[in-house]
Order: sequence, then structure tokens, then C-alpha cells
Amino acid sequence: MPRIGVGFDIDHTLAIDNKLERVAFLHLLEHVVESGGHFVGTLAEESDWVDALLARQRGGACSIDDAVRGFCADHGVAQADAFVERFRAIAIEIAPSFVVALPGAKRTIEALRERGVAVAVLSNGWSPLQQIKARHAGFEGRVIASADLGVQKPHRQAFEALLEALGTRAADSWYVGDDPYADVNGALQAGMHAVWLDAEGKTYPADVPPPSHRVGSLEAVLGLVPAASA
Repeated sequence: MPRIGVGFDIDHTLAIDNKLERVAFLHLLEHVVESGGHFVGTLAEESDWVDALLARQRGGACSIDDAVRGFCADHGVAQADAFVERFRAIAIEIAPSFVVALPGAKRTIEALRERGVAVAVLSNGWSPLQQIKARHAGFEGRVIASADLGVQKPHRQAFEALLEALGTRAADSWYVGDDPYADVNGALQAGMHAVWLDAEGKTYPADVPPPSHRVGSLEAVLGLVPAASA
């Protein structure tokens, strides 16, 4: 029997981060204003501003470092390189207080490993924050962050990097994620079994190919993946 592998997304799949990066940006704003910058609106408007910036970053329009530089420029600070490292440090420092593992994450990972299944994580995000999130979800293995690859899901190259980390063929590999566009479509295009984690009973978008499987919990993944050969 061939080697079996399972890849996982992190955010809203293995864990939730409770708007960690939004909060890190708002903390950064304090330092920006102290350095001569200015507010662009109320707290609610600042939060919306940050959410829009993060949406662009997560969609692949810019890196997290460029997002920080843009944030600083929007708030009146041109020399932003020092704030890039400050933002990263803030996010990493507060992560343990924000990241919460989804129900069943640790049990599912442990059960797969007991079966001899290779497990890895592929996430759109940056290192080492995504590694920290994965550890809080009970995962101690290989974490592939898109910022390290230079491409984001659903790009085929991202899933090829995952398959290399798993050491498995696409046909013998499953990918579990909550995003139909980045996770399901990307895995399908790479030839993998795509598992859509729908823990909230959402409607699947009509403009994306259907997943190979739809599950309502992480532990349901165990019923889809066979044990690896001895």
C-alpha cells in the first residue's frame, strides 16, 4: 500500500486566532502615533482599515511586511522598516493568549500519526507566527507558510511543496481546509483529495468545483483516510 498523507490548513481549520493580527496592528498604531504618525479615524474605522489591509495580504496582493509599511505610510510615517519587526514581535508575543485549537484538532492529529499517516500543515501566512499557531493546535511537525514559498494557496506550487513535505503522491494525499477557493480548489487542482471543513453549515459557492468530501468536524476526517501500510 502506498504512503498516505494528510495536509491541514491552520486558520479556522486547526485553530482560530481571534483577530490576533488585527490586534497586533492596533498595538502597533500606538507606536506609530508616538513616532509622529496620526490616526485615520475612530477605533471602529481603524479596525475596518486593518481588516481591509489584512484581506489584501491574505489574498496574496502583498506580503505582511509590505502591509505594515503601507499601514505606517497611511498613518503618516514614511520610514517604516523598524515597525515591520515591531509588528512581528507584537504578534508573536500575544499569540499564546489568542490562539485556540479547534475541537478535535489534537485528537485527530494524534490518531492519524498512530495509523502511520504522514501529516503536515500548509497555510497562507508568515513564519514563525503560523508555526506558533500550529503548535497551539497540537501539531509539532512541518509547517509550510506561504511567505516562505513566495506563492499562496491555491497556487499549485504551494500544494507541490506540501506533497514534498509529506513524501506522498497527490492521489494518496488529503488536504483539509475551510476555504473553498484557497483550500478546496487548490487541492483539487493539485490532484489531491480535497476535504472541506464546514463547521458552520455554510453554503458552498457555486463557482468552485465541489470538494471530494465535506465534513462538519475534524474527527470526521478519520473516517476518510485509510491507515498507512506497516
